[in-house]
Order: sequence, then structure tokens, then C-alpha cells
Amino acid sequence: MGAVLGLCSMASWIPCLCGSAPCLLCRCCPSGNNSTITRLIYALFLLLGVAVACVMLIPGMEEQLMKIPGFCDHSVHCDVLVGYKAVYRVCFGLAMFFLLFSLLMIKVKSSSDPRAAVHNGFWFFKFAAAVAITVGAFFIPEGPFTTVWFYVGMAGGFCFILIQLVLLIDFAHSWNESWVEKMEEGNSRCWYAALLSATALNYLLSLVAVVLFYVYYTHPEGCSNNKAFISVNMLLCIGASIISILPKIQESQPRSGLLQSSVITVYTMYLTWAAMTNEPDRECNPSLLNIIGYNSTSTPSKTGFVHWWDAQGIVGLILFLLCVLYSSIRTSNNSQVNKLTLTSDESTLIEDGLPRSEGSLDDGDDYNRAVDNERDGVTYSYSFFHFMLFLASLYIMMTLTNWYSPDPTSAAMTSTWPSVWVKISSSWIGIVLYVWTLVAPLVLTNREFD
Repeated sequence: MGAVLGLCSMASWIPCLCGSAPCLLCRCCPSGNNSTITRLIYALFLLLGVAVACVMLIPGMEEQLMKIPGFCDHSVHCDVLVGYKAVYRVCFGLAMFFLLFSLLMIKVKSSSDPRAAVHNGFWFFKFAAAVAITVGAFFIPEGPFTTVWFYVGMAGGFCFILIQLVLLIDFAHSWNESWVEKMEEGNSRCWYAALLSATALNYLLSLVAVVLFYVYYTHPEGCSNNKAFISVNMLLCIGASIISILPKIQESQPRSGLLQSSVITVYTMYLTWAAMTNEPDRECNPSLLNIIGYNSTSTPSKTGFVHWWDAQGIVGLILFLLCVLYSSIRTSNNSQVNKLTLTSDESTLIEDGLPRSEGSLDDGDDYNRAVDNERDGVTYSYSFFHFMLFLASLYIMMTLTNWYSPDPTSAAMTSTWPSVWVKISSSWIGIVLYVWTLVAPLVLTNREFD
């Protein structure tokens, strides 16, 4: 009986897999705006791809991957590199799928555009297309593919880190505004204590991180690069925190404060740590196992074996998941962030929970169907959203492979300085972007900043 009910439940989802119109009419869809549900399904596509990429790195999979014709014919240490090559090809398939849709959805203005029906429906066919592209990627001749795709991934990963920074700044401002509003509405002591505690916790974590960085990633006689990275980023974070509470900044933006600065500081410390974990000099880049007391190493230069599941990779994966989910459900109150992410004005939105217009079906059905809230205009740029997922595919590829570079001469994956500079420069850009959100109203006095 349970099996029969399970098959019935699965059958109820079939209309959603075939097109957008049935999906808006059937009970199988969760309630909410069509635009949000669509983004969440695309995010699910990406997360399924990430899960497959992770499976490729599981010990024992190399034996199965080596059975693919031509996949490892020209590699001396195929058993070492085959997992990384598989991740590159899975993420190549994902990236090409989203890039194709990004190009296809350029200048879609409303759900009445025929291309919008493709974007919001036909899920079975799109899933099949994504699988086909990914499977086909495994039959790409090796040649220079891995090396070229590494540099493409590095550029795309850098761009996605910048998107993460924009979303983080938006989240920090939204978080602060929400708690300040609640503090002003009532129970001010409770919300003030919560605001103060969150700010203090973020700064405490940052301070602990700085101390640990100096202890484990520097030496009195060397590691000058790491010393410079830690010191410069610490001073920049202190400077940004001071700027956020200056009287003139407070006059133009009364709700700017240390909570936003503390969030940016924590993320800057994470990027500093991520950069140092990619430094080629192993004396200045100890593995986590060495730090906690185990006599182990993750250097690929000696053994050709690399742990993909190190702490930096796990944190990067968690941040990636949060970023993708946040970008899928967010509707920013900040008009400048909306412009930067090509999100349209709030006037095109239909609030969740509002009753439908006249002619809607029975009230009992309203809570189980998606609302087409884009008939008058799209609530986000379809093209930019797919392009962001394209960059996310490249970022997760670099994260799962620790930003290591394929070295054809030694048939190994090695740390490189370009990976270090990508991450450390992105931390500086993040601080500059945050400071700009503070000083922009003072510099551009003839413009409105919501």
C-alpha cells in the first residue's frame, strides 16, 4: 500500500516536469510566487550537480572512472588525477548548461515572452539536457582541456566571489535594518542586546582568527607574504569599522553601524585564510591535520594525493550553498543592490500571501499553487540569474579541487600563486565595496540612495 501511495505521489509531480502552465494549475507545486519557485528549482539543479561532483572524489571511484574510454590514456598518475578531471567535466557540463540559458534569456521582459515559458517550465527536458551535456563532457579529449578550464574556472570563481561579496553586504545591511526596526518598535533592550551580542561575537571570531593566523601561518624568519596579508586586511577592517560610525556617515545613513562591519570583517578573515591555504610554500601553509597534531600532509608534490575535504574547502562549500539559496529567494530592499544584480523594481512584485485577482480559482486552491507574478514584468533578470549560476559552477569546481592547478610535467595538482592573489584581492575589493556603500551618499549628493 505504501508503495502504491508513493507512486501516486510521484505521478502528481509529472505535470510540473513537463511545462509551466500545468505547474501553475496543479496541486503538486508548493504555494508561492512562480519566480521564487523557478529559481529554487534551478538552484536544486546546481546542487544536484555539486553532489555528483563530490561523488567523483570519493575514494574508490577512480577505478570506475578509469574505465571510461580515453579518459586516462595519457596520464602517468591517472589514479591520482582522475577524480579532479571528473569534477572538471561535471562542472563543465553544468557551466555550459547555465551559460546557454543565460544567452537564450537575454532581454526577456515578462512571462508572456515565449522564452519565459522555457525558463519557467519543461523541467524534464532541461534536466535531460543538463545530464546529456555533462555525460558528453567526459568524452572530451584531454589535450589542454584541464589546463585551459582551470584558468577559466579561476576567472569565473573570482567573479562569483565578488557576487558573494555583494550579496553579503546586502545581507549585512538588511540584517541590521531589520533588528534596528524591531528595536525601535518595542522591547528595545532585548533587541539592543541581540544586536550588541552578534556584533561582539563577529569581532571576537575575527580577533581569534587573526591570532591563529599569526601563530600557524607565519614564522619569525619567513612567511613575509602571509604577515603582510594578515596585517593589511586587519588594518583595512579596522578602518572600515571606524568609517561606519563616523558622525557624517551616521548623518547620511543612521542605520549603518558595526554589525555590518563585523560581518564584512569575518568574511575578510575567511578570504585571508583561504588565500593562505593555497600558498605553494608548505612551511607557511600547514595542513589542518598538522595544526591539530597529526603528522600528515596534503602536499601533492610528494605523493600526488590531495585531500579535497580540507577545512577551507568545506567552509567554501557551505558559503556557496548559502549564497545560492539566498540569491534564489532574496528580494532586496536596497535599490542599488537591485540595480547591481539586475533585479527589477519592487512594483512588479506580488507579495506572498496576497489574494489573487478576480477570476482566480477556489480559495482552497490558492495556497497550493504558484502565482505568476511576472505578467507585467519580470522580477529579476533571467539572463543574469543563469550567468550567476554559470559562475557558481566554476566556483564550486575550484572549491572542490582546492584551487589546485594541474601540472602536466609531474602529473599532479599543485598550489599556485595566482589562486592566492585571486582570493586576497577579492578580500580587498569586498572592503572597498562595503566602504563605498557608506560614503556614496556623501560623494554623490545629487543621487538618491535607499
